[in-house]
Amino acid sequence: EGLAPVTAGGFYVYGSHETGPLPAGLTPIRIDAAQAFGTGHHETTTGCLEAIDRVLKRRRPRAMLDVGTGTGVLAIALAKRTRTPVVASDIDPVSVQTTIENAVQNGVGRQIIPIEATGVSHPTIAANAPYDLIVANILAGPLTELAPGMGGIAQAGGTIILSGILNSQADGVIA
Repeated sequence: EGLAPVTAGGFYVYGSHETGPLPAGLTPIRIDAAQAFGTGHHETTTGCLEAIDRVLKRRRPRAMLDVGTGTGVLAIALAKRTRTPVVASDIDPVSVQTTIENAVQNGVGRQIIPIEATGVSHPTIAANAPYDLIVANILAGPLTELAPGMGGIAQAGGTIILSGILNSQADGVIA
């Protein structure tokens, strides 16, 4: 209840304890604090929401993947704006279940394809490739390990939004 709503990239992320009217002109996403990561309060999440907004102003992706989905906030943001299916994967079964519940509560349960997966070699991920938009808000180490696989499932000219990286780690992740 102590978490205030977050506005980022035209999205309004709020908890069920918020009883006021939803602000006009913003895409609402209801996410309650739970055992999974991603209430919208961390700078990495707000940065991803802002990057998603910029990408969606330029083009409409056809195949999208959220790696390390946590609560599903980024996948839900994509599904709400595009009304297109989004594969949402996480290594944690609690996160996958939380994503399913949040997607249903946000009216995009049918657009989220939730899977428990380590990395990006899961059959469902492969079946929906190539992706013209991939988001991953995790840590630098896993991002570096996943980079070759993400490159293999990304569409040529596609966009990959990476977050969870310290400035001192950026060169290593880029390499």
